Amino acid sequence: MASQERILVLGIGNPLMRDEGVGVRIVELLMSRYEWPERVEIVDAGTMGLGMLHLFRDIDYALVVDAIQGTGHEPGTMVLLNPEEIAPNQIMHSLHDVRLSNVLEAAELAGMSPKVECLGVQIEQMEAWVLELSPALSAMLEDGVQAVLDLLAEHGVTPVPRVSENMDATVIENLRKEV
Repeated sequence: MASQERILVLGIGNPLMRDEGVGVRIVELLMSRYEWPERVEIVDAGTMGLGMLHLFRDIDYALVVDAIQGTGHEPGTMVLLNPEEIAPNQIMHSLHDVRLSNVLEAAELAGMSPKVECLGVQIEQMEAWVLELSPALSAMLEDGVQAVLDLLAEHGVTPVPRVSENMDATVIENLRKEV
C-alpha cells in the first residue's frame, strides 16, 4: 500500500445503549493507548449519521467499527464486511436513522469514494441508558482493538504506544464515569 494513503478509523454506535456502543468503545481504546501517524485519523462518530459525511473527505481507506445484530453468530464475534453486507445487520433506532451505506452513497455523490471495510461486532443485548457492555462484549474488547491494529498493519500503519494522555479519550472516559 502507498505510504501516503489517508486512513480513517470510525467507531459508530450509541454508548448509552449497552452493546450498541461497542464500536465507539474500541475506538476510545485506540485513541487512549496509541499515537497515530499524521495520515491516520481515529474518530468516535457515535450516532452522527449524515453528520459524518465530511470525515470521508480526502480519505483513501476507511475502517468502520460498528455493532451488528441478527447474524446468527455468538455475541462478541467479529466479522469483516463491506458496507453493503453490514447494512442489513446494522442497528436502526428509528425510521430517521441513516445506514452507513447511505452515508457512503452521499459521499460518492460529493466526489468522495474511499475504499471502506466494516468490522462488525455481533452484540448480545441493547438496553437504554446502560453504559456498560454485556460480559461477552466486555471480554472481546482487547480482541477488537487487536483486529483493528491487524487490519491497519495491512495498510502499513503501526501506531506507537502513547506515553501521554489523549485529551479526547480522557474526556470521553470521564464522561462515562460521571453518568
